[in-house]
Amino acid sequence: MTAGTDPTADVPIGHYAVVGDMRTAALISPEGSVDWLCLPRFDSPSVFASLLGTEQDGRWLVRVVEGEVEARDYVEGTFVFRTLWRGPEGTAEVLTFMPPGDGRSDIVRQVRCTSGSVEVEHELIMRFDYATLRPWVHRTRVEEDGGEEVLTAVGGPSRLILHGPLPEPVPEEDAHRGRHRLSEGDELCWVLTGQESWRPLPTLIDPQTLLQETVDDWRAWSERIQAEGPWARQITRSLTVLRALTHADTGGIVAAATTSLPEDPGGERNWDYRYTWLRDSALTLQAMLSHGLDGGAEAWREWLLRAIAGHSNQLRIMYGLGGERDLTERELPHLSGYAGSRPVRIGNGAADQYQADVIGEVMLALADLRDGGIAEDRYSWGVQRVMLQTQAERLSEPDHGIWEMRGDKHFFTHGRVMIWAAFDQGVRAVEECGLPGDVDHWRELRDRVRAEIEERGVGPDGAFRQTYANDEVDASLLQIPHTGFCGYDDPRMLATVRRLEEDLVDDAGFLHRYRMHESDNMDGLEGGEATFFICTFWLVEQYARSGRLEEAEALMQACVDAGQPLDLLAEEYDPASRRMLGNYPQAFSHLGLVRAADAIAQVRAQSS
Repeated sequence: MTAGTDPTADVPIGHYAVVGDMRTAALISPEGSVDWLCLPRFDSPSVFASLLGTEQDGRWLVRVVEGEVEARDYVEGTFVFRTLWRGPEGTAEVLTFMPPGDGRSDIVRQVRCTSGSVEVEHELIMRFDYATLRPWVHRTRVEEDGGEEVLTAVGGPSRLILHGPLPEPVPEEDAHRGRHRLSEGDELCWVLTGQESWRPLPTLIDPQTLLQETVDDWRAWSERIQAEGPWARQITRSLTVLRALTHADTGGIVAAATTSLPEDPGGERNWDYRYTWLRDSALTLQAMLSHGLDGGAEAWREWLLRAIAGHSNQLRIMYGLGGERDLTERELPHLSGYAGSRPVRIGNGAADQYQADVIGEVMLALADLRDGGIAEDRYSWGVQRVMLQTQAERLSEPDHGIWEMRGDKHFFTHGRVMIWAAFDQGVRAVEECGLPGDVDHWRELRDRVRAEIEERGVGPDGAFRQTYANDEVDASLLQIPHTGFCGYDDPRMLATVRRLEEDLVDDAGFLHRYRMHESDNMDGLEGGEATFFICTFWLVEQYARSGRLEEAEALMQACVDAGQPLDLLAEEYDPASRRMLGNYPQAFSHLGLVRAADAIAQVRAQSS
């Protein structure tokens, strides 16, 4: 059943395939329905939104009538998705892809009968602007293609054009449907193109040429990935996902391809992740660099320099794909939400938050670029000096923390450690790389923050604490050794892990972010949430690097198994129902997988 037609029968989030052209992405259900697509960018209004409502909110279905899916997976090393169908009288293969290099917004769906005969069902329901606009749909001819008849849908600034066998209208539903009988060897192909409504109609692309070019492009990139060991496939898939979430033109990396997939089904924890977080981008960059993929590093740095250009006090935690600052959050009450989870939101109010860890994350990533041989120029280093100025100006200010809590501000220990890391990287850049800067001032601030953390950030049990004001623990504390503040086997870290295991690890070994208490107003939201993939991967890394290798490998395998059947990860996982939750696919989760697998591999290599 299509997502949204019955809240109890939603397609599991982790069963959606994803294809993309490094500008946007489409989600495809197991029954062959494109249930989510925004054009021309990840953060543009949708043209298919049944993922967050019903099929009448827009979808594109291609399936075998009375057929069953025998296999679904990606063409190896690519983001081209293949579905194998078995019908009552034959079999068929469906390929879905978005060409990354043609400069257009195309999604291609090819069907080939591989044996016997099959009947193919085709349904197209187009809804623009998050399903608020039913476009004017008509047939017209493209003279440049020899007068080929195409289906066009126009609404305000947007247009969709369908090349291929045209479906017939269903007036009472504003839908278009068709059926086609294919025998062995027969093929059908549809190309759906999005563009501004005032532009000339696009000519038909050559699907076979574009398919080969798309396969070649993805394979040329993925074959450069340096990945070995039992989770090499998952590392490669994760890095491929991270590339797919990177906007080819701007260099911005979105946190996820979707909005409002719930962390708490039926609840209000539904956020728009189609934007570029400095933290997520920095960690993604580190994951790519660790596997020899430095091709996008300078592009990301250029994006960063453009996005944060301006006065030091104007630095934000997230931006639009082009560096836009206005990400005003609003609700879409006409959409029922995935699994009945309302509100559906676009924009993200957390963009206005102060999160103390962000500058440290960025400084660590830019240091990795330097270490990887990408030299600083006056502008790039100048921006980092401005960031350190911002960090110094806000040194005494509490923040909302890495988890974007919508309650009161606090002094989060993780955030304070990242402040230490920011100044530490500034000092290192001067001392080791000869870059100019106020190293004495940065060293004094770094040492002052360290003394403060050691005094106020450690509880009476010897564990790092979530905030200076409580003795709770928080999964973000697992990031402390990554900064160099202390070792993974530091007694304070070992005590922290014991507390995490007591308070936040569930029966399956997966890790929650933090404990929720209605009385302390820290979270500021109702309801609960499932375990977080990235937190669990951080625990894997901690286990591996502190001598608990077998436990690390067992937990790693559990996480990998949770990512089945497609090795794509959402934000959260509920072991009880074995379902993923939250936006999808999630960059944070995939970069956590890469780092965890790397930690295990490095420890194994050192011990051999």
